[in-house]
Amino acid sequence: MDKNNYPISLAESESDPRFTAGLIFEVIDVLERHGYPSPVGADYAEVHCGLFRLLYRSAG
Repeated sequence: MDKNNYPISLAESESDPRFTAGLIFEVIDVLERHGYPSPVGADYAEVHCGLFRLLYRSAG
């Protein structure tokens, strides 16, 4: 049986140089091109947090 690749293990003291503001804006752009509404205000933080939760889990 295949193991899942996500979420990636990431210790709290680590950072991933791939997780940038540019990544967040590219994800938002893809969502908009698929007909989802443009984020406003705190929506940007929600996209950031949601993507982070999808990609990473705490080490342990």
